[in-house]
Amino acid sequence: MSQSGYEQAGIEVENKEPFDQLRSVLQRVFSAQLVDRFLRKLESKGLRIRDFEVVLEKKVFEQVDEVSGKSGKSSRTLYEALSVPDQGQMREFYLTQLEAVDLSTREKFAKIYRSY
Repeated sequence: MSQSGYEQAGIEVENKEPFDQLRSVLQRVFSAQLVDRFLRKLESKGLRIRDFEVVLEKKVFEQVDEVSGKSGKSSRTLYEALSVPDQGQMREFYLTQLEAVDLSTREKFAKIYRSY
């Protein structure tokens, strides 16, 4: 019996440029170099990590990622330029990234990872 992992459905992205730009921001923020800084920023602002739209609204990505901060386009603007299906895919990507953070780091920031 073989076990296969989760595989995301192949839904075509409608608005590729802002989608790719926002995806790049998320990849940088969740990189080994920035993830602690990102999580500390969420903690200091009292934000829960799974509240993606609130994180966008508070401009946390721009505060952590220098490339995003200097781009002139906020992550929220990029997100709002996406169609509803694209936004769903982006939220799913974000949630996948936050769950991929190593366990010791997640335990260190358990308060923001906690679901209510």
